[in-house]
Amino acid sequence: MSDRLVGPEVEENEIISDESLRPVDFTEYIGQKRIVENIQIMVQSARMRKQAMDHALLSGPPGLGKTSLAMIIAKALGSELHVISGPAIEKKGDLAAILTNLEPRDVLFIDEIHRMHVSVEEILYSAMEDYRLDIVIGQGPSARTMQIDVAPFTLIGATTRSGLLSNPLRDRFMAHLHFDFYNPQDLGTIIENSSKKLHTNLDQNAVSMMSGCSRGTPRIANRVLRRVRDYSLVKEEAEVSLNSVKKSLELMDIDHCGLDRMDRKILSVIEDYYGGGPVGIEALCATLSEDRTTIEDVYEPFLLKEGFILRTPRGRVISDKARDHINK
Repeated sequence: MSDRLVGPEVEENEIISDESLRPVDFTEYIGQKRIVENIQIMVQSARMRKQAMDHALLSGPPGLGKTSLAMIIAKALGSELHVISGPAIEKKGDLAAILTNLEPRDVLFIDEIHRMHVSVEEILYSAMEDYRLDIVIGQGPSARTMQIDVAPFTLIGATTRSGLLSNPLRDRFMAHLHFDFYNPQDLGTIIENSSKKLHTNLDQNAVSMMSGCSRGTPRIANRVLRRVRDYSLVKEEAEVSLNSVKKSLELMDIDHCGLDRMDRKILSVIEDYYGGGPVGIEALCATLSEDRTTIEDVYEPFLLKEGFILRTPRGRVISDKARDHINK
């Protein structure tokens, strides 16, 4: 049908745009204005000095655009971007190999940098400060230190839990930038920009509802948009309507506040099993059959921000707002 959102004949460039909704430069990057302004000054200074940009630590909950910003930084610097995950670096030799293969002014992005082993991260100390590797060869009285020069580079570390970084590593970053949850207006702009890349027409009320239930997180907003796009496409709608969003959210088990099944389960467990709290995190994780990292990094930040749960010295407690929500 001619009024379908996407016809059966999909062009190659449409497939590419459908695969990635990341912003490509600073003009497309929505929100986090203070962080973007700081980064733009650092990038411009580095280009004027013709030197590597200072190291930067990006912290905050997952899905807020830390990886996307690292890609934009590398592009703005005209440098190569090397991406690796902290847990993937198991040995000192792995990190040493990565560092020695960097070209001048390259950008090394380490995601989940707080999960690197302390013995591995020690390699970074001299590399970040003096652009050299101090490697110990041998053991005991015959041990000796060998120094290997590395090209001047920029390290961008991303972490969801900056408090777990060791002080020596944290102090070597020249910029500490914390990402906050997005407001509905910025999320609405992100959804509108992504909808254009997905060749999807949106009703303004649909945009408002999607932005309001996206937990202040662009990654979730784009995920919701894709599922709403799928629903409207199957129903052969020319424009995504408010009703389409409601039906899609119902299928995804997401309510009007953005809480999913696991969020509501956390609140219900605290209320039903522990009388509303307080309950320790280990007991809560055991009851939910979920690991502590997932609860603390994925679910709790939004529940805390919205005032559904409270952290006390004795454990987690749900609020009156949470009780009203789960009893509806």
